[in-house]
Formats: sequence, structure tokens, C-alpha cells
Amino acid sequence: MIKGMDLSTLAEVERCGGRFYDGGRPGDAMDILIKYGMNMVRLRLWNDPFDEEGHSYGAGGNDIEMVLALAKRAKEKGCPWMLDFHYSDFWADPGKQTVPKAWRGLDADGLAQAVYEYTFSVLQRCRDEGLLPAIVAVGNEITNGLLWPYGKVPAYGNIARFVSAGIRAVRDVNVFIRTMIHLDNGGNRELYCTWFSRYFENGGLDFDCIGLSYYPFWHGTPDMLRANLKELAERFGKKMLVAEVSMGHTMRDYQTYEKLSSRQRNGMATTPELAAKAGYPMTPLGQARFMKDIMEIIREVPDGLGEGFCYWEPAWIPVSGSEWATEQGRAYVGETNRAGGNEWANQALFDYDGNVLPALEVIRDFEG
Repeated sequence: MIKGMDLSTLAEVERCGGRFYDGGRPGDAMDILIKYGMNMVRLRLWNDPFDEEGHSYGAGGNDIEMVLALAKRAKEKGCPWMLDFHYSDFWADPGKQTVPKAWRGLDADGLAQAVYEYTFSVLQRCRDEGLLPAIVAVGNEITNGLLWPYGKVPAYGNIARFVSAGIRAVRDVNVFIRTMIHLDNGGNRELYCTWFSRYFENGGLDFDCIGLSYYPFWHGTPDMLRANLKELAERFGKKMLVAEVSMGHTMRDYQTYEKLSSRQRNGMATTPELAAKAGYPMTPLGQARFMKDIMEIIREVPDGLGEGFCYWEPAWIPVSGSEWATEQGRAYVGETNRAGGNEWANQALFDYDGNVLPALEVIRDFEG
């Protein structure tokens, strides 16, 4: 079973003073996570996450230099990695798929060519540096498409063109890299069956793996995830990876760790109302039980098509200076009405002081 961890903000957290401990002993976060079963590192890539004056958009600053530095670190520790193309200069998800600055003004033909050339050039550099990823996600949570407005649902013709261009580029660099298409809302069977049916109906290239995001406070019950994985396995016969998953370990506020005023921060994404929908208490043991259930669901997928999971940002603990977006980043994605701060710290697999939580023992000991 793939027991992956998205460590895209790790270098930033460390640079801002974040430290990690296992049983009270300090250690490198990657080393600690490998000890607890991590066998894949996931890293997101933004095309150009800086404004015209060179100010970072924040959240790890995941340009190609940062991604390769983290990938090299993982490789030196014997851990393969997964590359997550956003095809944007900053966050891309179901609510926003912003065309990179360098691609603005291109029509659909130009965007398809840009996706191919960019994907090819990134992977060519990875190859040249001996850092080819094991899996490539062609787009991030592209439930509502990518590269809006040309590739926005219901424009499945363009969506299939753009994604296929990325898949073709991956194969032109190395046919052994596995390709993944990743949507969110992993508990929604109708969404997934409709999306992938329309993708293939519009000539979308074949690929290796379906990626799903599943957050219990947003995406339905674990039984809904189980049913979706089962139907996808029977319909499409693809390997499936829960490419993003997490669960909170506390609802205790962490404002003092961030050193931000209430006006400067959003606080945690899991409001009390959302936490009540999770189906598990947001405690260390609740988080551990959730991860055990998720791994069991994955193991139950028919024909062995449940490949594993990737925990989203287990090391994004609260430190001053590491935020989901800087002022410049919020402007880029058009969310200037939102404040900054770390919205995810209570979802990590380390507590606010960087100590290992019980869920990691469950992950280590689970045999899939």
C-alpha cells in the first residue's frame, strides 16, 4: 500500500522555525515519517508563484527549484515521489483554476500546446537531475476542469485535450512514469462516473490511476467513499489512490503559534460546524481511528485496485511566517477578502509543537 505524505510546505515550515520530535527526540521530519511508514512523498508544482516584483505567493513557494530540492531530499532517503501539476501559478482546486501569467491570452490550441511543452520541460529537467517522479498528476482536483474558462466544465472537449496533452508529454519523457487524473469530493459516485465517462467520450487519452480527495468534513461519509471506490473499480478498472486525505486531531486554537492578530488570520478550516460532520472526534485517537478506517476501505477495493493514500500536509504545523497565502498570493487567486494564516495545522500528524501523534503509529502498523 502506498502510504504517501504531501510535504510541499516542509522546507518553509523548517525555515520559519518548525521542529519535529519523536518520543521527545528531535529529528528530520522526513526521517520520522519514513520510520512511521511513509513510502511516497507528494509535491505540488506551481508554474511561477511570485508576483512581478518577486514577492512569493506563500504556502511553500513551490516552484520547480523548491520541488526539486524536496524531491532530492526524499530520494536521498530512499523514498520515491509523486509530482502534482497545478498548471497555475498558485492554488488550483474545484473553486479556482487560474491560467498561469505566462499563458494568458492563449486560446485553447495554445493552452494545449503550453501544457505539453511545460510538462515535457519540467520532466526533462527531472530526468536530467536524476529525479524522475514515480507518479504524475496531470492537474490538481480538476473536478470542474482546468485552465478556465476554456477548460471549465462542461467543456469536456477542451478538458480532455488539455489533460491528454499532459499525459502525452509524460509518456514522451518516460513511458514508465504512471499518470493520474485527480478529482475532489471522493464520496460522490455520480460525479466520478459522469466525469470519467465524459472524459473518455471526448477522446481523452488513457491513464493509469484515478486520484480522489477525501475529507470527511466536506466529502460525505466513509461508506460513501467505499461505494465510490467500488463502483469506479468495476466501471473503469483503474488503480485508485486517495490522493488527499486528512482528519483533525484537535479543535484547540493555535493563534499564539502563528503570532498573527485575529484580523490577519482565518483560523482553522474545520469550523465547529464542519467538525461535527466528520463522523469522528477531532482528537488524537479520533484521527488515528479515522486513518485506520480509511486504510481498511482502500484495502477492500475489488481486484486489489485500491493502491493507497497520500495524507495532505502532515507536517504543516503552525509557525510564524508559513501561511496559506501572502497578500500577493491572495490577489493572484482573487481572494483578497480572505485573511492569511495556516488553516490546516490541526490536521497535521504532528501536534502544534511538532510531536508525533498516534495516527502515525496506526499508519506504520497497518498492513495493506
